[in-house]
Amino acid sequence: MRGDGSTTSRIPGPPLEDDGAAAIVAAGGLHTYQLKLHAEYGPVVRFPLPGADVAVSVADPVLLEATAKIDKRPEELFAFLAPLQESGNLQTMPAAEHGPWRRVMLSVLAGRPSHEAHFARFTALTSELAGRWAARAASGEAVALQKDLSELSLRMICEYALGSGLESEESAGRVVSAFEDVLTEYLARLYHADVPGDAEERRVRADEALAYLRATVDRVLAAHGTHGTSGAAADRSDMIAALVEAGEPPARIRDSVLMTMLAAHHTTGVAISWTLYLLARHPDAAARAAAELDRVLGGRAAPDYGDLRELPYLERVVKEAMRLYPPGPYGARETTEDLVLGEYTVPAGTTIFYPFWAVHMNPGYWPEPERFDPGRFTPEASAGRPRLAYIPFGLGPRGCEGAALAMVEAELVLAILLKRFRFHLVPEQTVTPIERFVLWAAEDIRMILRPRPSA
Repeated sequence: MRGDGSTTSRIPGPPLEDDGAAAIVAAGGLHTYQLKLHAEYGPVVRFPLPGADVAVSVADPVLLEATAKIDKRPEELFAFLAPLQESGNLQTMPAAEHGPWRRVMLSVLAGRPSHEAHFARFTALTSELAGRWAARAASGEAVALQKDLSELSLRMICEYALGSGLESEESAGRVVSAFEDVLTEYLARLYHADVPGDAEERRVRADEALAYLRATVDRVLAAHGTHGTSGAAADRSDMIAALVEAGEPPARIRDSVLMTMLAAHHTTGVAISWTLYLLARHPDAAARAAAELDRVLGGRAAPDYGDLRELPYLERVVKEAMRLYPPGPYGARETTEDLVLGEYTVPAGTTIFYPFWAVHMNPGYWPEPERFDPGRFTPEASAGRPRLAYIPFGLGPRGCEGAALAMVEAELVLAILLKRFRFHLVPEQTVTPIERFVLWAAEDIRMILRPRPSA
């Protein structure tokens, strides 16, 4: 925070002289630190945050309304993403630039025509994964959900963003590993965290991983071509064509594709894996979701795009899973003018922290917040709830452009997998959420799969 510290000194929170990085590490990550802070100090908390000096965290959805129109992210806090981008940090570009760029991205990512255009290929990729899982199930081998589903969602977003998938399952795995190498190194720098291994070796590995990612995107962009694409751009089913049509320079197009791959390959796969984890722990809900699929799909192994509208219970399951385990557990903005938050006034230049997980666990709006209950998202239950009580994709003009696409992907993948398998957790494993850019399980989530009789 670069505002007047005395103005925010009235806001409760830990001593500002505390080492924020050490407190985050001691709590097990920034996501769990936020839960702890808000449980101790209330809905508005100020705390030392690495990369932002001091931040004000808001866990009350009514108070969040005052921040909903802010179109500025704190540059220092998102600086760790800058090495991935050579055309300027897309996460912190000025509002005047961001608005037109966002409209182009939304025209593709949020559009039903483009979802329908890619739906058959998404179905094929998911069916291929289900086939590989069936072979493992037959041999009694467990599957690692987050590893496999992250690779699946990466291949899906490559189809969407690049117009073609990666060359092989192995290359998809290498891209996932490369992203991990880059993010691990730069997040460690941001939070001053101890990471196993030699620092120079990590730096070299991260540099090599970044070079590989750029070369991969450049190669696919070159094969994709950027000429003669007006027809593709007209129906807004092709991200590259839309960016070309909007007059974006080649470097910005590459960076947009790379950031879309980064944002989507982790979050969607992680969301699906946490959903399957919760269903494995709640067999009644799993049986209800499977019965809905049997009723809508009959003997078909996969839904059509239009079938997704006929699966309201499955949609509620996904939403409840993302409430309990939001894939991206927090966000941040920077105030451009003085802001009133209830009884407090925070000055311009203050980092406002969005603790999505703490918002989703606020007992004032989510009774028994740790309980899994898809019924929270029926129209009747949702009607009396503040709109910002549920924010898995963020909020305002910097919210996730790919939210609609992510829901289509998640529901499609779950429909195919739940139609075919029953999921059982490997006994005696410990599933611990940890924050590594997204909300991972520390040792993945291992499942034993069994074919459903109706499949």
